[in-house]
Amino acid sequence: MGLVRHKQPPLRRFVMYWVDHARQAMASLGELWRYPLASMMTLAVLGVSLALPSCFHVLLKNAEKVESGWQDSSQITLYLRKDLPEESIAALRKRIELYPEIDSVDYVSRDQALSEFREQSGFGEALDYLDGNPLPAVLIIVPDAQWRNPEAASELLGKLNAENGVEQGKLDLQWLGRLQGIIKLLRHTITGIAVLLLAAVLLIVGNTLRLNILNQRSEIEVLKLVGATDAFIHRPFLYTGIWFGVIGGMLAWWLTEVMVLWSEGVVSELAGLYDSQFQLVGLGLVDGVNLILLGALLGLIASWFSVHRHIRDIEPS
Repeated sequence: MGLVRHKQPPLRRFVMYWVDHARQAMASLGELWRYPLASMMTLAVLGVSLALPSCFHVLLKNAEKVESGWQDSSQITLYLRKDLPEESIAALRKRIELYPEIDSVDYVSRDQALSEFREQSGFGEALDYLDGNPLPAVLIIVPDAQWRNPEAASELLGKLNAENGVEQGKLDLQWLGRLQGIIKLLRHTITGIAVLLLAAVLLIVGNTLRLNILNQRSEIEVLKLVGATDAFIHRPFLYTGIWFGVIGGMLAWWLTEVMVLWSEGVVSELAGLYDSQFQLVGLGLVDGVNLILLGALLGLIASWFSVHRHIRDIEPS
């Protein structure tokens, strides 16, 4: 009489599949502590390797924040003709305020400009010897948010220079263009360094798992002798690689936040010299979770290549 095999319900098979994965994942985590010193050294190297591109990312994010703040404060200064009457100036101001590209327009009269120059320059007594007021009236224009980049602001300046009564328009955004060039160079440099460091993470995890596989060669041979599938043999090593990446990512997140806290006082002091309220920002929750997920992905990739290459070469003798 033959044996009757009872097929388990699909739901039970599905649940047991994930229970088996969870059991092997926990077992792989426990395997890290069989050799605590070696595991801690590997995790420390992974943490530092992931923390370096993470710190560069924070540096770039804060540089872009500074650039955004300076770009938002860009303005156009229109120097008006000295012989332009107040009625014409008021009409010109009202006409410019209707531009869809402009957020606000402030007017500085000739007398107000002379008064401010007298207070700020320290040449008050020398100005008394002048026959008249040499300063023109000024319109200070803040472009709309979409027109504050150098190209759009330059186009707007050309349009404003064509207005009757405008003697000269000034837009000093050359420094902003240089800043954007520096940030672009910084972004490319950081990307290159990050790629090299992430490649180092792949090599570290792959080499560590190679050593683990060689240390467990006899166990793998026994498993193959009793008919264990390749997936069953590979799975613990894959989870070990994932754990290396996850814990390394958590350590990198912590190291990055420590660096931000360590630098925060110096940055605040520097910002105070420029009368700025700039605050250094760290990774944040989203970037921190992404860092951990990136570590897990790198660990999985490195372990997959290492496992498929080295376990395939192990055959029972």
